[in-house]
Amino acid sequence: MKKLLIGVLAAGLGLTLTTAEAAQTPAPPEQEWSFDGIVGTFDRAALQRGLQVYREVCSGCHSLKYIAFRNLSDLGYTQAEINLLALEAVVVDGPDDEGEMFERDGRPSDYFPSPFPNDRAAAAANNGALPPDLSLMAKARKGGPDYTYAILTGFEELPENWKELDEYSFLPRDFKLQEGLTFNRYFPGHQIAMADQIAMAAPLAGGVVEYADGTEATIEQMSHDVTTFLMWTAEPKLEVRKAWGVKVMIFVFVLTVLLGFVKKKVWADVH
Repeated sequence: MKKLLIGVLAAGLGLTLTTAEAAQTPAPPEQEWSFDGIVGTFDRAALQRGLQVYREVCSGCHSLKYIAFRNLSDLGYTQAEINLLALEAVVVDGPDDEGEMFERDGRPSDYFPSPFPNDRAAAAANNGALPPDLSLMAKARKGGPDYTYAILTGFEELPENWKELDEYSFLPRDFKLQEGLTFNRYFPGHQIAMADQIAMAAPLAGGVVEYADGTEATIEQMSHDVTTFLMWTAEPKLEVRKAWGVKVMIFVFVLTVLLGFVKKKVWADVH
């Protein structure tokens, strides 16, 4: 179950695009996000659901090396809940007095452990594809969260008569889906420079996660929640930055008004 996201973020989000490939790939549809806009904030319920999707689906292949368990307080978790989440992790520590590495229970100060001991082991376990770290992924690709959401929801069966359908006009006429690959209209390129292929089946299926809050775990809902969570991991101080931005704008406005009155007073006799 945890290995369902191998191709989505290992290959789909991790490749450098050529101009030709980018031109053949539809732009991801714009979505509505609670964190959009100058006063946008994160939906705490969505963040916690997104963490659940990451832990139950993504964490089998992808790390979050820049996120510590103690950071989860930003998601609304209490210290006791954070302690329990950390205890569920197995952390490799050491060396000990004999120079050996050892395993121990996680602590709130620990960062999310990697599912693999090193990159070579990760690639070997995923058919040669290295699953990227997801900490900054939501801001690492053009389109940001819209792109992540589009990739997760963009899997479909490519019909045999696709050349006759206008909705597939973005594909080159000689396009051929390779054996063992899965079609995704928003994926910008994979293997032999052929667009829209991912070496795996759709990563999410309805009901693959049972949400603790009772929310129906549809593909769209899970994609939205985990994308929200990954946006938070990429910019955990987004709300603080926006709050300060609003304060600065108010300060500049008030200062501008005051300077206008001062200028009018100083130059009153001249005018």
